[in-house]
Amino acid sequence: MGQSNSIPELEQLKTENHRLRIAVEELSVLNDIATAISSTLELDRVVAMIVQKCVKHLKGEQGAIWLLEEQDQEKPWVTVVRTQDSEVTGLPYRLDTQLTGWMIKNQKPLIVQDLETDERFQITKNEGSYLRSLLAVPLQQKGKMIGVLSVFNKRGEEGFLDEDSRLLTIIGAQSAQVIESARLYLEEQELLKMMQEMNLARKIQTNLLPAEPPKLEGYEAFGISIPAKDVGGDYYDFITKDNDKMVFCLGDVSGKGMPAALLMANLQATLRGQSMGCKSALDCLKTSNQLLYHSTDMEKYATMFYGIICFKDHQLIFANAGHNNPFLVSQDGSVRRLKTVGIPLGWLEDFDYTEEKIPFNTGDILVTFSDGISEAMNEQEEEFEEEPILDIIKQNLSASPKEITDNIIEAVHNHAGNAPQADDMTLVVIKRT
Repeated sequence: MGQSNSIPELEQLKTENHRLRIAVEELSVLNDIATAISSTLELDRVVAMIVQKCVKHLKGEQGAIWLLEEQDQEKPWVTVVRTQDSEVTGLPYRLDTQLTGWMIKNQKPLIVQDLETDERFQITKNEGSYLRSLLAVPLQQKGKMIGVLSVFNKRGEEGFLDEDSRLLTIIGAQSAQVIESARLYLEEQELLKMMQEMNLARKIQTNLLPAEPPKLEGYEAFGISIPAKDVGGDYYDFITKDNDKMVFCLGDVSGKGMPAALLMANLQATLRGQSMGCKSALDCLKTSNQLLYHSTDMEKYATMFYGIICFKDHQLIFANAGHNNPFLVSQDGSVRRLKTVGIPLGWLEDFDYTEEKIPFNTGDILVTFSDGISEAMNEQEEEFEEEPILDIIKQNLSASPKEITDNIIEAVHNHAGNAPQADDMTLVVIKRT
């Protein structure tokens, strides 16, 4: 009687012993994976270690992790595959799409013992000869699916078991946090690298602009450019020629950010090169237009006001390539808009610009600006417009170019309030003293 009672107890002990052994193995596997992946924050290495450990402990031939990249709509899944067996040639064509599609819809563990005959997946007979079974679980982080963890071809006759599914689910739950942390770390490093590159680009662009105002006998000049982003597309310059002339210009490149900054650098090199050789404003714009047309796409262009001050006879020669018409304000308060015919640089391959020559009298103030000044908006989407610019000039006829510039910029900022700067803002002010 005592012996018959001991048989169920023995079976119970065996069952408990088996359960404890599985639990110990699971803890060992999790500890092994945790120890391995805690040694690095590199995403590729983390994923490779997880796949390698899963293949080893679940006695599979191959493993894979698919990570969901939400920003890439054309190719939403990044596949990382590590093969354990050299005889395994790879995953069947489009299996990643089929498997991840099923997982997105169901978001639960999946065991397939015979892929070739399973109606949920379409693989060829040849592919089925080397890929027989699979076990897959979703990788979820805070209720959001970030990927799929899979193991293929379990060695042995029994195939994948429920306890394998339970173990891979636990591994997947632990791995999702680590993978997401590694991915965020990678994004952070890429962002830091991008910021460093942008800082370098900003320094390079700043060096393309005049370091300080030119020192001129009988004239004062000042320029400023405030980009809407880290780098901008506005450009201004002062170029002294033969000690009796000074070229000045203000350009506004289409677009913003890095593309505009690259075109701005192209424009700066073009204008400087042409300014040293061309004798007239219209010739410089004509040649620069042709060069820009052939070196940029059709949608890329630049507006430009180009002027030459002749110190001997105090004449101003100017041409305009589709830019805002500058103000020329005399000491008596009279105002002249500097208008000539011209289209933006880069629009047409060949265009005949016109130029005009006028006196630059004592006390005259010339103010050239980009549309980032006149079109600056406040929170009610009201533009600053050009009239306030003219009012500030008239109120500061005895002020220096820098003081006039500071007053205009301050007025624009006061108008904009908390509204973000939408466009680059550039000013050039020249005064004959």
